[in-house]
Order: sequence, then structure tokens, then C-alpha cells
Amino acid sequence: MVAGGQELAWEPAQGVWMSVAALLEQDFGTIPELIRAQAKANPSGTALVQDERRVSYRELDSQMDRVAAALQRDGLSVGDAVAICARTSIEYALTFLGALRAGVVVAPVATSATAASVASMLTDCAASHLFCDREMAEALADQRAGMKATLVGLDDRVPGSAPFSGWLAPEGAKPKPVAIDEDGAFNIIYSSGTTGVPKGIVQPNRMRWGQVRRAGGTEHSRDAVALVSTPLYSNTTLVNFFPMVAHGGTVVLMAKFDAGRFLELAERERVTHAMLVPVQYQRIMDHPDFDGFDLSSFRMKFCTSAPFSAELKRDVLDRWPGGLIEYYGMTEGGGTCILKAHEFPDKLHTVGRPAAGHDIRLIGEDGRQVGPGEAGEVVGASPGSMMNGYHNQPGKTAEAQWLDESGKRFIRTGDIGRFDEDGFLTLFDRKKDMIISGGFNVYPSDLEQVLATHPAVAEAAVVGVPSERWGETPVAFVVMRPGTSATGVDVIGWANERLGKTQRLSALEVVPSLPRSSIGKVLKRQLRDEYGAR
Repeated sequence: MVAGGQELAWEPAQGVWMSVAALLEQDFGTIPELIRAQAKANPSGTALVQDERRVSYRELDSQMDRVAAALQRDGLSVGDAVAICARTSIEYALTFLGALRAGVVVAPVATSATAASVASMLTDCAASHLFCDREMAEALADQRAGMKATLVGLDDRVPGSAPFSGWLAPEGAKPKPVAIDEDGAFNIIYSSGTTGVPKGIVQPNRMRWGQVRRAGGTEHSRDAVALVSTPLYSNTTLVNFFPMVAHGGTVVLMAKFDAGRFLELAERERVTHAMLVPVQYQRIMDHPDFDGFDLSSFRMKFCTSAPFSAELKRDVLDRWPGGLIEYYGMTEGGGTCILKAHEFPDKLHTVGRPAAGHDIRLIGEDGRQVGPGEAGEVVGASPGSMMNGYHNQPGKTAEAQWLDESGKRFIRTGDIGRFDEDGFLTLFDRKKDMIISGGFNVYPSDLEQVLATHPAVAEAAVVGVPSERWGETPVAFVVMRPGTSATGVDVIGWANERLGKTQRLSALEVVPSLPRSSIGKVLKRQLRDEYGAR
């Protein structure tokens, strides 16, 4: 409904129609409410794009109703859970958003997870339904017999499942209104799915609402277009996806990242926003035709999830129009640091300063705050931006927290950092990745930075391995640039001439590529384990 130039949405709790602006001024609201308001005000506006398909806000709102009504028909109520394990698609987005309208908690599961791990996550969150595509259904074949969840095939080509089009409630169906508690679970994001025991991070409704409200400051608006090329199961993606649809913008979906295709879509769709991880930035900037694409529509680009080198940030600033913002934080929440790289080009080696209202501190091994200028583990707290805890794992939840002398709750990051005199945070390494060699702390990132300056090295990762003499010793893995004549022997000798005595590499292996997670993080544990096995 539109009245007096204001787009309105129905607010059940108050029994009135409210404008989008009024909804965003509330301390708490929901994303489905905002999408309903956008559909009333701009029904023909484009919400989702994938390949040649386009979904308007009217269609998005209607499909969300059908998903929510179908879940209620199947007996789900507020707080119950469903899981989604599939590549990014319009149906994936519809399912996620529709479940939220019913107050159902969504567990987006990584497609890189093993079948056994997926089954474990479904059991952990007690998912009543698993929405997946054909590729994932085939991967789960051996686990299907033991799964209690109802299987729904998002692409209608999943054998033994209810096809999505047939599972949906009939056109025009309306779900029963539900009351959403701000402290209730919005989604459960599993922090591990490739190795180790998955930890389900329970993010509350108020956490996502806060992200939506803050997005106005980064130019998320009805005329904005976001290109999503990271998976929808990643929190990296969701912190950009939800604000864009909540503010009435357009989201262009990529099922799989490809640098050339990204550039083509960015030019064709006049993209204004993108959230990318560092390895994607590197591949895009290295594309031979990068400078031939028209990227003048960009307003803001974002980066998070992995170390973002100062050199790469500089290249992006120099050659890619629009602002560049790096976010440092965790899926668990706590505290966030923000670097507006276009405003602070002399601070590109940092991850910025704490966001407004965020309390970031550094603690030592003894659990006490370190002094000014000293390095320590980063811990953070912020109103409305902290996980409830790890699902069904109170012990792990306790381990992830730190309490100050007043009892204030902080989330531990496991990262080692130091603040400079201007309040900008520089990170060294993950605490668990720090190498203690001969009693000295060795930060792998310092060694990686030296290796990266060798003209033959394209990428480098350093890990600590056991040593009888030193306790631990650093070993490097490097990817060489095409066409180089340099060898591993050349590189390790060159690097050790430039490293301190306690930093010197004991070994270096040339590898075709570094193992990475779906959002570009180097899997150092895999490198360490494989090296140890050899």
C-alpha cells in the first residue's frame, strides 16, 4: 500500500500500516516485513536476477508467502529448523526468505561438506526439511537412509524428493501471521563442514536487523544493484544479500564465481555493490581484459573473511571505480572493525578502526588486557551483534567468550593484533597458526609477505610443523607465476636471506594451487596435515 508518497507495510503487533522508513527506525523489525513494504511500493521492481530470469518484488513477496504457508502446512512453527544445501539459485533465495516469514530457522549448509558432516548438521539442528539440488542429493545418496528430514528438490530434478514447484503451497496462499522474538534464532551457520566437528553459530533476529538498519550508510537503496558471487550459505554473502533486498535493491546471483563472467555481469547489469573475498579480487584484477570493462556504475565494494593485502587494496583503489570497505569480524559476531580504504589510503595495512558502539580489546595469554602498543588476542563486544552461542555446545560457547572485570561478555576471535596510535588495528595471524620456534613467536603472515615480493611467486602460505630441535619450524607452500624459471630452491634461499634468524624457513614446497574454502580462506590445517603425512 502507498499513502502520501510513503511505502507501507502491515505491522501485526500494532495493527497498522507502517512506512519502510518507520520500520527502519524501530529498534527491532524483520526483513520479511521490509520486503512486503517494497512489494507494495514498487511491485514491478526487480528483486532477483539469475542468468535470463528476473523476479519482481511482487513475485518475491508472493513466493515467500507460498514457502511460508507450505512450511506451516507441514507442521512447522516459529523456532523450528530447516536446512538448505545447494548452489546459489533463485529457489535457494526464495526458500530462505520464505522460511523467515514463517519464523522458521534456516541452517544454510556448505556444499563442500562431506555427506557424513551434512547428516551430522541436520541432526544437530533437528531440521525437518532439507532443500537441495540434484548435485548435492547425489552426493548425499549414502546418507539418505538415515536422514529424517523431508527432501525437497530445488531444481525439480532430484530423484526421491518432493519437487519444489509441487511442494509449494498453491498460488495466492497466505501464511498465518507469526510473532518474531528479537532474541530468537534467525539462522544457524555452521563454522565447519569440510573437516572437524561442525559448530552451529546461532545468530539472533536482532543481529540481522542491525545489519539491515546500518546498510543505509553504505548506499544500499532501491536503485542499487548487488552482484552476489559468493555462496548463499556463507555469512560473508548474507551480510550483503539481506540488506539489499530489505532496502528494495536488485540482487544478481552467480551460481559459481568466474572472474570473466563477473566482469561481464557487472557491466551488463550496471552493478553498484559487490561483496568479494581477497582471492576473488586478485583473480578479477589479474583478468587480462579487466581494464576494458565499464565498471563506472560501482558505488561501493566490500571485502571480508580472509587477509586482504595492502598491495591488492591499492590496486583495487587505483583501477576500480567506487569506494572500498574492508570488514573485520566473525560470523559469531562480537566486534567489527571497518576500514574505508578510499578514505584512509595510508592505512591499507590495517583492518580499520572499531565500528561505532563496538568495544574491541586485546588480551594476553593470562586473560588480561595488554598495555598500549602491545599485541594480544582480539576480543569484541557490541550491542545486538553477538551470537546466542554454539547450538547444543555450551562448552564451546564458554570457550569462545571472555568476560571483563565487570562481567561484560566478549567474543574471542583467536586472532593476534595490535592497535596503532590512531586506533587502527593491524592483524598478525590466527593465534592457532602462530609458530613458536625456539621460544620465539613467529607470525606466518610476516613470512608470507616476504615471499609475496619475490617476482616468481604468485601465492604463498606458511605453516608451523613439529621440530625436535626447535619445537616448531616454518614451512612454506608457494604457487609460482606462469613462465617463471625460478625453482623452490631459488625462492627459499632468496627468502631466508631476507628473514630474521628465528624466522627462516626450514622447507619450501612448490604446489599447483593452495587449498581454499568456498570463501577463499587458505586451509592451513590441510597443508599442515598433508605435509606431516608425507
